[in-house]
Amino acid sequence: MRPGDLLVLLLAAVLVSYLYLAFWGPGTAGEYAVIHANGSEWQKVSLHEEHEWQVPGPLGTSTLEVRDGRIRFSDSPCQNKACIHSGWLSHGGEAAACLPNRISVQVIGRDRRYDSISF
Repeated sequence: MRPGDLLVLLLAAVLVSYLYLAFWGPGTAGEYAVIHANGSEWQKVSLHEEHEWQVPGPLGTSTLEVRDGRIRFSDSPCQNKACIHSGWLSHGGEAAACLPNRISVQVIGRDRRYDSISF
């Protein structure tokens, strides 16, 4: 390896670190969440008030829990429970969905986090 190769590797490492922190690092805490059911907005909920929401869907009722500035699916009638396994959402731009039950939730904040599925 030549000195120029090391310089390129060092610059690439610095650039990747900066891009990670700028676009995928800790984001802004969410202020509220928007719950969609059956293709339309069902409710806007504050993340600053603890509450449990029962959201009706085609398969049954999904339960969303708000606590400590976060929201999550705590129960759902779907088979694979991918929505529950997505865990707590707390940063602007994060989202989870129960596709079989046609329910989704997205956290809204001042800034959005970006990932490979953002558009």
